Amino acid sequence: MNKAELVSAIAEEAQLTKVDAEKSLMGILDALTNCLATGDKVTLVGFGTFSVAERAARTGQNPQTGKKIEIAASSAPKFKPGNTLKDLVNS
Repeated sequence: MNKAELVSAIAEEAQLTKVDAEKSLMGILDALTNCLATGDKVTLVGFGTFSVAERAARTGQNPQTGKKIEIAASSAPKFKPGNTLKDLVNS
């Protein structure tokens, strides 16, 4: 499903126009992105939790040359599905 298909599904399910559905989707994505950018987590009961995982600096190896390289510490978004979502996907 791409963004346009998601907007159409939201519009149909919530009985909104596609313009309003897209505004709602973009508002949700902006709020989620802003929360994660500040290091907060977002929990949607039954759906899941979005959070930020911290990755420590480490030494890696270039697979082509075998040379050791330093990989900087970084942060990455993470999603943990809720039990309701897991049950729906596995049924």
